[in-house]
Amino acid sequence: MIKANDPNRKSWVGLPSDCDFSIQNIPFGIFKSNNDGPRAATAIGNKVLDLSALQEEGLLDGLGLPTGVFTKSTLNEFMGLGKAVCRSVRDRLSDLLEEGNAELRDNEALKARAFYDMREVEMLMPVNVPNYTDFYSSEQHAFNVGTMFRGPENALMPNWKHIPVGYHGRASSIVVSGTPFHRPKGQTKADDAEAPSFGPCRLLDFELEMAYITGKENPLGDPVSTNEADDYIFGFVILNDWSARDIQKWEYVPLGPFLAKNFASHVSPWVVTMDALEPFMVDGPEQDPEVLPYLKYDEATHFDVKLEVGIQPDGSDETTVSNSNFKHMYWNVRQQLAHHTVNGCNMQVGDMYGSGTISGPEESAYGSMLELSWRGTKPIPMKDGSERKFIQDGDTVIMRGHAEKNGVRVGFGEVKAKVLPAK
Repeated sequence: MIKANDPNRKSWVGLPSDCDFSIQNIPFGIFKSNNDGPRAATAIGNKVLDLSALQEEGLLDGLGLPTGVFTKSTLNEFMGLGKAVCRSVRDRLSDLLEEGNAELRDNEALKARAFYDMREVEMLMPVNVPNYTDFYSSEQHAFNVGTMFRGPENALMPNWKHIPVGYHGRASSIVVSGTPFHRPKGQTKADDAEAPSFGPCRLLDFELEMAYITGKENPLGDPVSTNEADDYIFGFVILNDWSARDIQKWEYVPLGPFLAKNFASHVSPWVVTMDALEPFMVDGPEQDPEVLPYLKYDEATHFDVKLEVGIQPDGSDETTVSNSNFKHMYWNVRQQLAHHTVNGCNMQVGDMYGSGTISGPEESAYGSMLELSWRGTKPIPMKDGSERKFIQDGDTVIMRGHAEKNGVRVGFGEVKAKVLPAK
């Protein structure tokens, strides 16, 4: 049998050129159409395929699926069935969509009720997120930010190359692509001011990140090793973890991010599985100094995923401002999960973990406006003739990502959000 990731596999569904959702992808998401309730789907080409319709027709029998699992409003119950079941569903969907398989291809009645045009459905938040953790794992990003505030000699804090630094964020304000949000307000303090003032954030920034989602729980007290981590990670989304830089500067000492980070974070709607990304794993950087034993790992665990960020001013064309790559990380996802649980912290199904801002070695690959404009000293020109130091009201920020190898493209679609004026 041809494996799901085989580059020779072809689909009978027409695929546009540069299509993110190839037959080698088979992501999972939640959608709704017309007056129907939320349900689970996969994406193929520019089509959304209703998984509940396939299950009702009996095409997913024998895979260990509870009745109605694809009619839920999130993927949490499905993910919680375990990697083996989820993998068997992805494999079965690949077979059904393969060019030589007539089971679905020739069933016109089922196709009519199972397939939807991607432009005609509403994509919803794919998972319920019980807990959210944001890491700080790109060395270039950490160096850039540290250089701005402490100089290049003291850019990295003493612990940075010894532990995957992170913090617990707010899960309730993680929303799906397309959700507009209002500019946050809070306290800020100018360097020459005697006291803080209150008002809308003036230095609103995006943060280009990836996030992974766990589909398995560990009991309280039981750590997850780097060698076990893959079994816990269900898949990945693109994450725009917005940041209010001026609010953060005033509030972050001594306990770190708070109002500067909890007002909104946006994710792409399709969860691309760990299995689909396996062909795009690459070696990471040499870690020096040598990490402690619990952070060591045996295999390539970085991902060659090309990322881009665009800014679209209201009523104008989009300008690409960053081209980066997920492989530009110092700490990988196995190390992050191992460190997160080494003290006995228990993971839950649906928990989300941000990679931290992803910045590459070139200026064009920096993952935030703080870096791209270097604290506002290098304004970024837009196609309409305007400039950006940070994000303005009416701007829409769009992030996209895909991996490509041997003629196969596995993509994430996009995550976009428009900034509305402060309330």
